[in-house]
Order: sequence, then structure tokens, then C-alpha cells
Amino acid sequence: MYDISKVRADFPILERKVYGKPLIYLDNGATTQKPRSVVDAMVEEYYSVNANVHRGVHFLSQQATELHEAGRETVRNFINARTTNEIVFTRGTTESINLLAFCFGEEFMSEGDEVIISTMEHHSNIVPWQLLAARKGIAIKVIPMNDRGELLMDEYERLFSKRTKLVSVTHVSNVLGTVNPVKEMIEKAHAHGVPVLIDGAQAVPHIAVDVQDLDADFYAFSGHKVYGPTGIGVLYGKEEWLDLLPPYQGGGEMIQTVTFEKTTFNELPFKFEAGTPDYIATTALARALDYVTGLGMNHIAAHEHELTQYAMQRLREIPGMRLIGEAEQKSSVVSFLVGNIHPFDMGTLLDRLGIAVRTGHHCAQPLMHRLGIEGTVRASFGLYNTREEIDTLVAGVERVSNMF
Repeated sequence: MYDISKVRADFPILERKVYGKPLIYLDNGATTQKPRSVVDAMVEEYYSVNANVHRGVHFLSQQATELHEAGRETVRNFINARTTNEIVFTRGTTESINLLAFCFGEEFMSEGDEVIISTMEHHSNIVPWQLLAARKGIAIKVIPMNDRGELLMDEYERLFSKRTKLVSVTHVSNVLGTVNPVKEMIEKAHAHGVPVLIDGAQAVPHIAVDVQDLDADFYAFSGHKVYGPTGIGVLYGKEEWLDLLPPYQGGGEMIQTVTFEKTTFNELPFKFEAGTPDYIATTALARALDYVTGLGMNHIAAHEHELTQYAMQRLREIPGMRLIGEAEQKSSVVSFLVGNIHPFDMGTLLDRLGIAVRTGHHCAQPLMHRLGIEGTVRASFGLYNTREEIDTLVAGVERVSNMF
């Protein structure tokens, strides 16, 4: 069973105090804390196996390469990709989306072609398409949502045209916590012959993801949001799609032969991995995925669902409370405003109580415009959070509210 005390013992930072108060870390949507096993894996590899991968015949290079590619296999298994050829290592979700936007746009899109995104996208799934629009003259269509924070599926279907080339949507909103019906959305897109990219940054830490079951053409996520290191991420792509795309960057590792007249590119997935990869981080990412797998994604999801429901119930008791995002299918995020208190003021004063929350527009300014607000206070939960911490958050919000 899920033993929260044992889980918390794996995360040394949770023993810290902030301003003399026990740290209550509720900013997991921005980044998660790391279990000891992940940090130990990085230290161990730096001290005992450190050597550049794929290029050396000596023992350390061979061993480092084995660890790096074992990490790729762990990722493949974790999201149930068909082959490791479909697992491209990047610096994170942002680079994964930029890679796909550039490569797909260069190969398959021209002036007047369309990409469909949604109202609730993170800037990293908006700006790359705007750059492509500026470069090639494509059009961006936006799926609207209702006031509860749920996408309007009928409107989604009406956006498709003969010029639609790609759908790119978030699996879970980083502001609203809405779990979008991405499997259904993929089915509808495929009925029009359109491939789909899913931004899974906020989904992978919280729910089991099976890319074959979803039938996703592309899926992106970040290591640091799933208890792994920063600076490492994944772009999954169906092999038949990745084969058709040009490289994103040029350099070492992504080539087979180079002359001054012509270059031939490497096989998948190395075609998209120019330069020395962060092979230390890939090993640590694998360790993080092993950690959450060991706990059981079903147990994590159940624990966090209970926390989310409890938090919303308790926060509703506060006078002037306005919860932002109350979709029927909701993950581990609660965004809120209280009366006329500015989110920055609320977050700053909660911080003095040892409570770490996120404030602002959360890199989702178009969503804020849709909601008619400048920003929110966001509490986002992880596998190590507790009901007692939510009680402390509620008491803190009440205390700040009384001050105003």
C-alpha cells in the first residue's frame, strides 16, 4: 500500500525549514523534488562511469553508452512506445515541441496550412507555432472552452478543414488541471487524416500514459516534472513520422557520413540528437521513472486525486474564494483567487509561512485573457504531499485573507 511517510523519507529537501517553518512544497506543476535515488544515480555515474557515449571503444564509453541506451528503453517501456527508435531525447517539453514545430513545418506545411491548438495551452505550445506562422504563413486555429475549463468538442470538430495539417494540444492543463479527452481528440483528428502532438508535461507525473493506446503520433514530456533531473525531456514520435522529418540541428552524432559536398543522416532516433547528449540525466530520468513505477502510477493517481478533491473542498470554505477550473476530469492542480487579493501578495505571504505555491499567469496568458483575470495562485500536488499540508495551506490562506 501507499505509505506516505516512507515516500517522504525518500526526499531529503522535505525536511527543510523556510523562515523557521516546515517546508510545504506545493509547486510541483513547475518542478518536482527529487528522490535520493535519482541524485545518487547522477553522482555515481559522474564518479565512476563518466565518458562520452556512442563514440568510444574504451570501457568507460561502452559502459556509459549501455546506461544511456538502457535509459531510452526505460522511457520506451514507461510510455509503451513500440520501439526505442521512437524515443528522442531533448532538453524538455519546450524543446520537444519546438523540434516538432520546426521539422514538421519545414516538411509538411506551407502558406495557408493550419495547426489546431487549444485555449488552455502553455506558451511553449503557442509560440513555436507563431514562429512558424511568421516564417511560412500558416494559420493557427484555437479550440474554445467553457467556463468550467473544458474544451468544446463540437467546436473542435468544426475547426478541421482541408488545410489542417496538425493538432497540438495539452493532455493536462498546467493552470486548470483539466484532463483533456486526448484519445477522443486523436480519433477525431485521424478521421480527418491529421496527426496529433500531445503536450504531456503535466500528465506523465500523475497518470499512466500509453502512447499506443492513445494512438498519439507525437508525445512530449519533461524529466524534471516527473521527479527526474532538469534539462532532459522526451519527444516520442511514431517511427513512420520521424522517418519523414528532416533533422532539427546539425553536428556530431546525427550523421552517418560527411563530406564538404554532402551529408547523410543517422538512423532513428539519433538523427534528432545532435551533439553530446546529457547521458547523466538520461540515466537519472530512468531512475525517476523506475521510482514512480515502483510506487505504482495507479496508487500515485489515487493519492493525488484524493488530495485535489480534499483541497477544493477545504478551499471552498474560505469566504471570497474563487476556484479557477472545475472540470469534471481534473488532475493535481488547484488554481484560485480570494476576493480582490492580488495573487502575488497571497503567494508572498504564504511563502513567509513556509508554503511554496506559484503565482502569476503560469505561462498561459491567452487562457488568463479568456478567464478575464491577470493570474492566479496555483497549488499543485505531488506524490509526497499530504492532507495535513493542505490543512496548513487553507489556514495560511485564511490568515492572509483576514489581513486584507
